Amino acid sequence: MDILIISHFCMDFSKSDNGRFVYLANMMSQDNDVELVTSDFFHATKKHRNKPAAQWPFKITFLHEPGYPQNVCLKRFQSHRVWGKNVEKYLLSRKEPDVVYCAVPSLTGPNLAARYCEKKHIRFVVDVQDIWPEAFKMVFNIPLVSQIVFLPFTALANGIYKRADAICAVSDTYGKRALRVNQKCKKATTVYLGTKLEIFDYYAAKNPVLKKETGEIWLAYCGTLGASYDLACVIDAIAYLKNEKIRFLVMGDGPQRGAFEAYAKKKGVRAAFTGRIPYDKMCGLLAACDITVNAIAHLAAQSIINKHADYAASGLPVVSTQENKEYQELIERYAMGFTCSNGDYIELAEKIKELAGNRQLRRKMGNNARKCAEEKFDREIVYRLLKEQILPGSDMGGVLRANKI
Repeated sequence: MDILIISHFCMDFSKSDNGRFVYLANMMSQDNDVELVTSDFFHATKKHRNKPAAQWPFKITFLHEPGYPQNVCLKRFQSHRVWGKNVEKYLLSRKEPDVVYCAVPSLTGPNLAARYCEKKHIRFVVDVQDIWPEAFKMVFNIPLVSQIVFLPFTALANGIYKRADAICAVSDTYGKRALRVNQKCKKATTVYLGTKLEIFDYYAAKNPVLKKETGEIWLAYCGTLGASYDLACVIDAIAYLKNEKIRFLVMGDGPQRGAFEAYAKKKGVRAAFTGRIPYDKMCGLLAACDITVNAIAHLAAQSIINKHADYAASGLPVVSTQENKEYQELIERYAMGFTCSNGDYIELAEKIKELAGNRQLRRKMGNNARKCAEEKFDREIVYRLLKEQILPGSDMGGVLRANKI
């Protein structure tokens, strides 16, 4: 089979690349001809890409995109429009694939791909990674004005979803959004972003971290440092505790990094900001910590995201302020941590204090988190459901459903 995967926002294609679509392309290329189409502009660094050093068993095609200086700006929308047009040109220039598997967002490229597949009668599978424009409304949440401004983006998203022959998503929340406008699919297939536990464990063991000082408790955050993430609440919670043994380890980068660093210094919190680091190094640092923190801002659109998989894989308890019910229910079902009221730094501080002072509770909840990772986030198992959507009738879907994974 000739399988074309379109993903605007791929990772760096290094040997330690843990991106969803590199993993999927690698898995599908064992028995098929696979091509992964992405942008020559790397969203994470806001720079154009260098040629990947690692070799992959599938074809990688970089289509040009002008680029943009920050996550939310007019240049970004124009850049996406150009990339989308280049996707359309490329589709018309290559031989017709048997299947197009397309990540959403962005919107322009997937919308044109959806129209192409509809016209050519090619199986079109969407994989909903985030919901646009809903996610942008958090930044520009002006009553009535936001509705009007984002109406064209809603129309693009609906056009993609309604043309899909199969819907995959990184959460039930996102899958239900796509199903609202799709008349072809009875259900969506939810497969969390996840990670390959075998690789996570290998990287964690291979990258040991200096031992902590006696009695130290390391609180870990991994991911983007942007408007959707409420690290200020975490800093306030740590400052409230006045416990010099608690250290906040922040792994990641983003537009709010400078502000968060300055705020931690102002509040006298022992915080280390590593910046963006390779996935293998992150695994080692995360595994050395004691507690993970999932601080998501009020009304944020995020559902089940990358950090959830890595937190669970680490076998550490989580304290969370995320309002999304799907993740709250996951924490409760597996008893792997605490959900605190969004923005309530005192409640967050009390839960951090409870975990910091109780090694046995940390171990128990951490073991539960690892069980969650094994059942819900291990790509070796759950990504076979994606394969079944790309190639209907593949052999693993029934096995997975029988085991309620």
